[in-house]
Parts: sequence; structure tokens; C-alpha cells
Amino acid sequence: MTTLSAGTIPVLDKGFVRLVEFMGGDQGVVDSARVSYGGKSRGEEADRKLIAYLLKHQHMTPFEHSVFKFHVSCPIFVMRQWIRHRMASYNEISARYTEVKDEFYVPPKWRAQDVKNKQGSLPAPALDHEDLTKKFETQIKNALALYREMLAAGVAREMARMILPVNAYTQFYWTINARSLMNFVTLRADVHAQWEIQQFAEALASCFQEKMPWTYDAFLKSVWKGENPKLSAQAQALAGAP
Repeated sequence: MTTLSAGTIPVLDKGFVRLVEFMGGDQGVVDSARVSYGGKSRGEEADRKLIAYLLKHQHMTPFEHSVFKFHVSCPIFVMRQWIRHRMASYNEISARYTEVKDEFYVPPKWRAQDVKNKQGSLPAPALDHEDLTKKFETQIKNALALYREMLAAGVAREMARMILPVNAYTQFYWTINARSLMNFVTLRADVHAQWEIQQFAEALASCFQEKMPWTYDAFLKSVWKGENPKLSAQAQALAGAP
């Protein structure tokens, strides 16, 4: 089991999100916006209003000057959805160079196929969750055992890895600006996204809120239109604030 360092947000059963580096922040957005006309900061109240104005009217380039670098551990099937967001930089651990660890995602509950939404799922209390999980874990153990057997026999890592399922955890560094991060959270924290990636999007939103609170509040007020218990509750609280 991976030991998590301080400042790391655990996600799912073995995954995490860790902020490695950060640049710019709310003030970076303000400064990059005001440079357009040779201006500078006018104090907190005016600067917060400027950020709110920029987001409300979709003047987005100033948000590209605030940048997050994350270290992420997630199942491979989650990363396959993640890398569809191409406005970012990725560097992933390679199973050609390193042996795959015994880290596989096991869902807390099994969901049924949504008959109305081809890419969605629904709670399924009628399923035999215990039996399904037992069979699932047996399959993982068998795949991992064969993987190790192939390595011991001299098979190259780049080929032996083919036996492993997509619930194996992978790790990568992800560098993204605040504009693109808002797009990621908008799409992936929404309830229509797969539940597993929603959990990572919520963790990213927590980092976003901590490092750029003015922008995060304005994002919830003007940009966020999705459904998510946590983010929607925050947006409603802001809407009712004086």
C-alpha cells in the first residue's frame, strides 16, 4: 500500500491527488488582465470583482497564467478518460521500465447499466456484490500471478504487462492552467461523468479552491452549471451570500 505524503488527497481505495507545484494564483490572473491597459492591482475588493467579471463574460486568457502541477495515481481506465483533456501536459510511469505494483482498484459497490444512458450506470442493490467482488479479486490475483510468472521466465516487461486489467493503478504528472482545470472540473465533477473520475475531479476542485479562492467562488457563481452534491451545495451557499 502506498504511503501518502502530507498534502496528498486520497481518492478511491488506493489513488491520490497531490499538488506538486503552483504558480500565479488569483493575483496572477488579476495582473495578467490589468497589463492589457498598463494597470495594476487596485486592492482586494476591486481585484475580486475583476475576476468575477472576467469569468461572467468569458474573458478566459488571464486564467491561463495560473498553473497547477499535480501528481496523480488513478486506475488506467480513469486515465483513459482523463487524457481526453488535451490542454495539459502529461508524463506517466512506464510499465516498460518498471514492474507493475500490486495496486488494483476494487469498487466499493457494483453498478448496473443505465438502460437510458448508454455510457451511464445506476445503483444496483439487487446484485450479489460480495460474490462479484470475490470473483473479481480472484481474476486480478490470477492476472498478477501470470504477469510475474512471465517476467520470471524472461518475458519483456513491455509484453508481460498485456495480461494486466485496466483497473491497475498508474501514476502521472499533470500540468494544467486554471482555465483548462475549470473545464475539467465542469465536465468530470458532474454526475453524468463516471463515478470514479468524479472523485478525482472533486479532489482537484479542493486544490483549486485552496489555491485560488477568488477564482473558485466566481467559477461556482458563473461557470458551474452541473450536478454534484459538494460543488452544487457550495454554489448554492454562494448564491445566498450577501
